[in-house]
Amino acid sequence: MDVDHVLLVGFGGPTHPDEIQPFLEQVTRGHRLPAARLEDVAHHYHRVGGRSRYNEYTLALAQQLAQCLQQAEIHRPVFVGLRNWHPFLEDTLRHIHAQGLRRGLGVILAPHRCDSSYERYLRDVDQARQRAGAQAITYRYLASWHDHPLFIRAQADAVADTLDRVPARAQAHLLFTAHAIPTDMAGAAVYVEQVADSSQAVARRLGWSSWSVAYQSRSGDPRQPWLEPEVSAAIQTLAQRQCPQVVIVPIGFFCDNVEVVYDLDVEAQAAAAAAGVGYSRAPTVAGQAAFTQMFAQMIGETLSGVLRRCSRRVS
Repeated sequence: MDVDHVLLVGFGGPTHPDEIQPFLEQVTRGHRLPAARLEDVAHHYHRVGGRSRYNEYTLALAQQLAQCLQQAEIHRPVFVGLRNWHPFLEDTLRHIHAQGLRRGLGVILAPHRCDSSYERYLRDVDQARQRAGAQAITYRYLASWHDHPLFIRAQADAVADTLDRVPARAQAHLLFTAHAIPTDMAGAAVYVEQVADSSQAVARRLGWSSWSVAYQSRSGDPRQPWLEPEVSAAIQTLAQRQCPQVVIVPIGFFCDNVEVVYDLDVEAQAAAAAAGVGYSRAPTVAGQAAFTQMFAQMIGETLSGVLRRCSRRVS
C-alpha cells in the first residue's frame, strides 16, 4: 500500500492574546485544574508576547519539508493537524478526505516517546477521523527519530554555536531538558531512556563530558511524583559544585514554544542568576536544514520500503 500524503501532527498554540484563554480551555478540556493554575499559564503567554510560535514553526516545517520532498522527486502533499488549535486535526482530516487522499504517513512532532507525547496523538488522530467522517483514511507512522543522526547533528550544531559565545566555554556544563511527566507514566514508556540517548549523542558529537539531564514544566497534582531533577534545582546543584556556566539544551522540544521561552528563558535564567551561575540557552532545532532533511530522508526511506513490499506481493 503506497502513501499518498504526509501529516505532521503536533500540539498547537495560541497565535494572538485573544486566543490564549480558549486555547487553555481546549488543552484542559476534561481535566479539573484550579483556576489559579490557568491564570498562571495565561500570564506566561502574556509575559512572552501574548502568543506561541509553535504553529508558525510547524507550518514553516511543513512548507520546507514539501519543498525538500519535491527536490527528491517525492511528490506527496504535506499537511498539518494540531491537537489543541487551528488547524485542528479534525479540520485537516476533513480537508484531506475531500481531496480523495486515503493513505497517509503520520509524523509525530515529539522526539521522545511516552503516552502523552505519542500514544495520545495516535488516539487523537483516530478520534478526529471519526468526527470528520474520514474513517477511510489510514495512517502508518514514522519511526522514532530521537537518535537520528540528522536530529543529533542539528541540535549539536545549535549547541556549538551557543558555546562559541559563552564565557568560560571550557567550564560550561550542558544541561539537557525535556518535559517532566509523572513517574508512573515514565515507568511504562521508554521516555527517560530516549531523552538520555539523545542527550548523550549530542554531548558525544561535541566531545563534551560535562553534561546532565533535568526536567521542566511540571503541571498537575503536586502530590503525584514526577520526573526529577527539576531544572531550577539542577542549576542550584551545579552552583553548589562551583560550576561557573550552564548551557541549557531543550532536547525534548523541537521548537521554541512557551515552555522553552518562559520556563527556561525567564524562570530558569532567574534561578541561574540567583545561584550565581552564568546562563545561556541553545536554540531548538526548528528551522535548521538538517532537521527538515531528516524527515525528508525518513519519509523517502519509508516510502521505498512500502514500494518494495508491494512489489514483492505483486510478483
